[in-house]
Formats: sequence, structure tokens, C-alpha cells
Amino acid sequence: MFDSEKSPRGRWPTPPFDPRFPNQNQTRNCYQNFLDYHRCMKNMNRRGKSTNPCDYYFRVFHSLCPMSWVQRWTEQIKDGTFAGKI
Repeated sequence: MFDSEKSPRGRWPTPPFDPRFPNQNQTRNCYQNFLDYHRCMKNMNRRGKSTNPCDYYFRVFHSLCPMSWVQRWTEQIKDGTFAGKI
């Protein structure tokens, strides 16, 4: 986990139902929230605004994704080899 990924404070409820991902398999939901978090962080930092709205995505992908995936994707982002569009 790198510096911008410090866990937000407060309650960590189960992620709410997302109608885009109605099936039991939540792999796509995990990946989409990971992308949304990094897009949100990039946009908020670029605009000089608070990154508090990004905490939601952080909590959801940390709740749904295996940590090995998150670590691998984070390394790929640092190396510039991540396949997703951030």
C-alpha cells in the first residue's frame, strides 16, 4: 500500500448493492471500484480539492478485492504497465 492509500476513518459497512453487478461474482465490481478510486484521486489532486469523496471507492474495493490483486495492480500502476485506463 502506498502513501495515498491510507485507510479512511469511520465505520466500514458492507458495500451496498450495485445494480451494475447483480451476480454473485463480484470480480468486475472489485476492479471497477479500484479504477474509480484511482480516477477520483487523480482528478481531486489535479483540481486541488479534498479527496474525501474517494474514500467510498477505497472502502468498497478493499472490502471486495483480494489484497494480492490490489498489491499487484498498485505495482503495475507504479511501473506504468497497468492495463486499466485511469
